[in-house]
Amino acid sequence: MALSLPNNPDLERFRRDARRLQRAVRAEQPEAFSLVAAHHPGGVPTSASAFTLADAQLVVARSYGLASWPKLREFLRRSEPMRRDPTALSAEVVEADPAAAVPALACLGYDENDDPARWARAAQLLEQHPGLAAHGLAVAAASGDAAAVRAHLAADPSSARREVGPFRWPPLLYVVYSRMPQADAVASAGLLLAAGADPDSGYLWQGLPPPFTALTGCFGEGEMGPGRQPRHPRWRELALVLLEHGADPNDRQTLYNRMFGRDDSHLRLLLDHGLGESSSEVWAGRTGVAGETVEEMMGRQLRWAHAHGFADRLSLLEQHGFALEPGDTASPSRRVPRIHRAATAAAVRGAVAAGADVDARHHGRTALHQAALMGDLEVIAALLDAGADRAAVDSEHGTTPLEWARWARQAAAAELLRDPPHYGGAHDVP
Repeated sequence: MALSLPNNPDLERFRRDARRLQRAVRAEQPEAFSLVAAHHPGGVPTSASAFTLADAQLVVARSYGLASWPKLREFLRRSEPMRRDPTALSAEVVEADPAAAVPALACLGYDENDDPARWARAAQLLEQHPGLAAHGLAVAAASGDAAAVRAHLAADPSSARREVGPFRWPPLLYVVYSRMPQADAVASAGLLLAAGADPDSGYLWQGLPPPFTALTGCFGEGEMGPGRQPRHPRWRELALVLLEHGADPNDRQTLYNRMFGRDDSHLRLLLDHGLGESSSEVWAGRTGVAGETVEEMMGRQLRWAHAHGFADRLSLLEQHGFALEPGDTASPSRRVPRIHRAATAAAVRGAVAAGADVDARHHGRTALHQAALMGDLEVIAALLDAGADRAAVDSEHGTTPLEWARWARQAAAAELLRDPPHYGGAHDVP
């Protein structure tokens, strides 16, 4: 079962949750009974007054995906040294020290601040302070300065594994998460790995599993879309170097980040190197929990692909021996089609033909908003052909798909969504 912990999980917060739950059960509150019924192996107690604090702690732990309260405490204890929050570094601190600013601005932090303008600022600072790479390994790694990396390693070979820079990352992570122009990222990564850098380097973003690993940084993308969180320009070469040095291909965060778009290049590479096979599961050993099993991980990929019309992805997974079990998911013909699940142009046309509302909302946004975020020109064109409302506003920000495309740095998508449209039909998509 995948873990569903809150950001920056804290034991004291969970203790308060357990005490609150115990009081609610003893007060016979229906919502508390429902939570207990869902997560306590004994179900709702016949006598509410008999519901103990230990019972409440068990329910709290299981509601977050851990088997027991001791397992929750053990995860928090073991994960604490691996917890990092790249979003917590203030702009004032960063700008006060160029040696910290360059790697901090250059690297994806996986929040709303990820933006090409930050990476350009990192490059500008490095140009203004050309000696920074020679004085700091984090700067050398983020800028892909192989000569500077080599010099640092010659002076101190153990620095390949030491945590450095503003995020307290090992140098390898600065190489693969950087999106500023780099001199030679592949050579820099190779030097670090040859000097003993861990190919499974990573961290727990705000204390949450699964880890953001070196492979995660190579493959990029995520909830902010590929315009703000792109894959590394040399992602394939970097990923191959990591995999050849033994990186675990069962990279759950990569699978999550990349499942929203139609491109399957990450899956092809990982499948060729053992994705879906029981392997070392290094991070399960480090944190004490695996979260979802390998079987659950692959099942989630299959169900997402099935639900969103990713026929090519389903075919690819089937070629490698992964397929949905009969009855694992309902047949699309037996349920009302949902346009927000149509993530390909063909799926859009099929859903509309089956009666789907092209402007239906999911989490307050329309399918056109989501396609704009992802920069999926074919899906945008199919939605517009089906009559999608380009003036629809989302419920959270009150913005149109065009504004989403502009925020997501999807220039080609913005061109399609302009009103009056700069668009002549599906076959004219640039």
